[in-house]
Amino acid sequence: MWFQWGEQSEYIESTWSCGRFIANIFVLLNLLGQLGGCVLILSRNCVQYACFTLFGIISLQTVAYSILWDPKFLMRNLSLGGGLLLLLAECREEAHSVFAGVPSLGHQSSPRNLLQLGGRVLLVLMFMTLLHFDLSLFTVLQNLVGSALLVLVAVGLKTKLAALTLVVWLLVINVTFNAFWSVPSYRPTHDFLKYDFFQTTSVIGGLLLLVALGPGGVSVDQKKKEW
Repeated sequence: MWFQWGEQSEYIESTWSCGRFIANIFVLLNLLGQLGGCVLILSRNCVQYACFTLFGIISLQTVAYSILWDPKFLMRNLSLGGGLLLLLAECREEAHSVFAGVPSLGHQSSPRNLLQLGGRVLLVLMFMTLLHFDLSLFTVLQNLVGSALLVLVAVGLKTKLAALTLVVWLLVINVTFNAFWSVPSYRPTHDFLKYDFFQTTSVIGGLLLLVALGPGGVSVDQKKKEW
């Protein structure tokens, strides 16, 4: 946002015919919202408010950049939202840990469990954009394995192992196909690859949260413990 202020502002002004002043305000809100939210999360201060701020930024960008009508970008933005939901679930866990030793109902419909369920389902949307539809043996095999991992994460079965496998898969794909550093900065492809690289890295962070926290109460893994 900072280094491409002019281009961002010009795009918003030309797309929405809102005037340069409103376009600059939009870029400023994006810049401050993203930086502020990330700093608060990394410093572990007001994490819930920071997550809500980043939710607002993601929603604002989805509308402003017409991502709503692009299935690929929309699913990737929703995946980012899934990571934020898992972060909110972690915050609720920390808040409850203050009352360690106090009996808990642990009901499946508790906010924390529902946040983890929503986070899991949204996170897997990123991988749906990586599925390709051609008849080569490698592609068919990749789609089958990828789809199986997606289902495992979504329903909460062998969740930690499936999420860790997806982390490795995404890391390989990210470094291989989103190598923006190998493309000159003046080419438009550089910006697209850079955007995909950091967005994918954020989703990897969400998957690592899933590995750390587990699938939550609304999952097959939890049901197996009860059985």
